[in-house]
Amino acid sequence: MIYNTLTNTKEEFVPLQEGRVSMYVCGVTVYDDIHLGHARSIVVFDMVNRYLRLIGYDVTHVTNFTDVDDKIINRANEEGVDALELSARYIERYYQEIDSLNVLRADIYPKASESMEAIVAMVQDIIDNGYGYATEDGNVYFSIDAVKDYGRLTNQSLDDMVAGSRDVMQDPLKRNNMDFAVWKAAKPGEVSWPSPWGPGRPGWHIECSAMIRDRLGDLIDIHGGGNDLIFPHHENEILQTEAVTGGTLARYWMHNGMLQVRDEKMSKSLGNFLRVSEIIKNHDAQTVRFYLLNTHYRGPLVYAEGSLEEAHSSLRRLWNGYRELQAYLREPPGDDDATDIIASARERFHTEMGDDFNTRAAISALFELTREMNRMTSAATLSHQGAEDALRLLQEADSVLGILPVDKEVAEMDQVVSILADVRQELRRRRIFDLSDLIRDRLKEAGIQLEDAGEGVKWKKT
Repeated sequence: MIYNTLTNTKEEFVPLQEGRVSMYVCGVTVYDDIHLGHARSIVVFDMVNRYLRLIGYDVTHVTNFTDVDDKIINRANEEGVDALELSARYIERYYQEIDSLNVLRADIYPKASESMEAIVAMVQDIIDNGYGYATEDGNVYFSIDAVKDYGRLTNQSLDDMVAGSRDVMQDPLKRNNMDFAVWKAAKPGEVSWPSPWGPGRPGWHIECSAMIRDRLGDLIDIHGGGNDLIFPHHENEILQTEAVTGGTLARYWMHNGMLQVRDEKMSKSLGNFLRVSEIIKNHDAQTVRFYLLNTHYRGPLVYAEGSLEEAHSSLRRLWNGYRELQAYLREPPGDDDATDIIASARERFHTEMGDDFNTRAAISALFELTREMNRMTSAATLSHQGAEDALRLLQEADSVLGILPVDKEVAEMDQVVSILADVRQELRRRRIFDLSDLIRDRLKEAGIQLEDAGEGVKWKKT
């Protein structure tokens, strides 16, 4: 079930082609580093992509780059560099930053600057079909008066909508002030491309419609993005595509809620943003992903000082439960396979994920599973098969969420701590308590707590 913004209801997901999903997610305008608000949308649709793949779909995931835009041109002029040089720099940094968040890269990353043939062709089709017009100064506008049902995503009438988005230009040659630019005439010194209407560049909305049609076809399964894009961007995408193809653009429209700071959305224009490149210096990728996914994607997420630290503290409980299960495989087993508990946890995880990707409830199921497993490992009643099955479920869930410690890191840490624990035990056997206590205390300072037990030494990360 997916909540479809177009119908304002949850609908059963039925793809256009059985077993295959086409998904387009609006990307970023690359004139600066991405911030935590961008990261929310990126991680949310990474999660959607991962889950659809987990349950067997062949997903084609496309995310675009707006690499030519007023903001890019203005920033390039400030720095005295070419606009495309500036955007290329931030595209490379974008890749580095999503890699640092353990985000699977999309299958295709089209750029506006490399899609001009498709964009110009679509603008021409809009004109030819009676939905657009060129002005004598070389701009091309989409005519709002040519459509009857503008505002389907926002459920607003045209009279309720307000001009002022970055492509509702004030131009005395426009027939209606709400007409939006699909092609902008180049100003002196601006980057431009040839067209039948003179040198220029695309409007903001047309690039997505053209890139979707060029890469995925006239109709796609899922169109995603932040809910700040519903109007005007996604409303206008719908109009453009319908003007050319005569049919709708996407079957399901998914929108994530905004990351808010002091009741405002996090954005570069408001100056209240936190760069991912800075955040990742102080917080691991799993903590950031947990923070962003431990709430339903459609709701707002309020950031406050200490939010990531709180997420980190909460996530550690899940990590400790995961590591306890791994450590338990080295101990004498019990005889309880915990079949019903694990089956119930798996069913709950998939039920919650299948209900409009409810990651918060799905994560809660994982916490409950580790609590049950901890109870059984503490009592030494859990069988090795049960521990392995529980670990397998946690790893399956993590292939979607990306919040557990990387197994390689766990294995390496486990090996090092085990060596130190063995050395400490030998020192205790030789009654060299000052050195054995030093190892214990230094490990504690590093966040590793050793616990002496009858069957040996256990450790956990505090």
